[in-house]
Amino acid sequence: MYLVCGEALFDVFSLENSNRSSELGFTAIAGGSPFNVAVGLRRLGVESALFGGLSSDYLGARLRRVLEEERVDCRYVVTSAAPTTLAMVGLDANGSAQYQFRGEGCADRQVMLEHLPVLDERVRGLHVGSYTLVVQPVADTLMALVERERDRRLISLDPNVRLNPQPDVAVWRRQVEAFAGHAHVIKASEEDIGTLYPGREARDVARGWLNERCRLVFITHGAHGASVHCAHGSWQRPAHIALPVLDTVGAGDTFQAALLACLAKLGADNPSGLAGLSREHIDAMLEYSIRAAAVTCSRAGPDLPFHHELQAIP
Repeated sequence: MYLVCGEALFDVFSLENSNRSSELGFTAIAGGSPFNVAVGLRRLGVESALFGGLSSDYLGARLRRVLEEERVDCRYVVTSAAPTTLAMVGLDANGSAQYQFRGEGCADRQVMLEHLPVLDERVRGLHVGSYTLVVQPVADTLMALVERERDRRLISLDPNVRLNPQPDVAVWRRQVEAFAGHAHVIKASEEDIGTLYPGREARDVARGWLNERCRLVFITHGAHGASVHCAHGSWQRPAHIALPVLDTVGAGDTFQAALLACLAKLGADNPSGLAGLSREHIDAMLEYSIRAAAVTCSRAGPDLPFHHELQAIP
């Protein structure tokens, strides 16, 4: 089982379906990067649990209902009376998402040191990422958790940089580097690298993260596919083009869930197993994750694929 740590929220999309400029419709879809990863893992046949804050309001209750329907373990969820975060999502002409968050004081941030869970042997790895790395008090809580568990369980990191909740790039850079120091696997987007380290090549940043602890770094390159950096070298695979692109919401989370699912199925969801992966295994993980992300891009919103869907794709 993976313990996925971080936010759960609603992505709110505007609907251009009214002839009146004074009227604006919306549709809301359960999301948040860690939420999506936890759901994505279950859809790919791997056990997951969420460690994060949910509101006791009706939106929080709906998020919990989705988790339960997706069979994500909710025993580590922290419930509070704080409201649920809303992410206002706009799509550009290429289907790429732009986010504005309404989250100050919301439930996903109210996870404190006193809420640190006691973990048993079922939890093989932890995944952390997105804006709960940088907003307080949850950021300090997640840091304490990975510091406590880094020598006992696999630690996975996805920065998933979103400047709206925390616009100070220096804070993001400091926090990402701190979490990266405890991680065994890192996945980041080319956009993340460009925001954190303007002017630097993504490959150079990725290679710089590798050390005796961190054995795998994956970088997603949007329409240009994804690359991997490890002891076997660095290489890139192209995007999967057999499916149309509707939007990219949830694509990175899908890629992340697919990577973690592969590690679990290979028995490499632990530091020693990770170190023993062959180049062929790593390349297969890269190809599988690219295909998984393509399925999500072919449909609206963060609707992550099931394992049987990937088997049907040539």
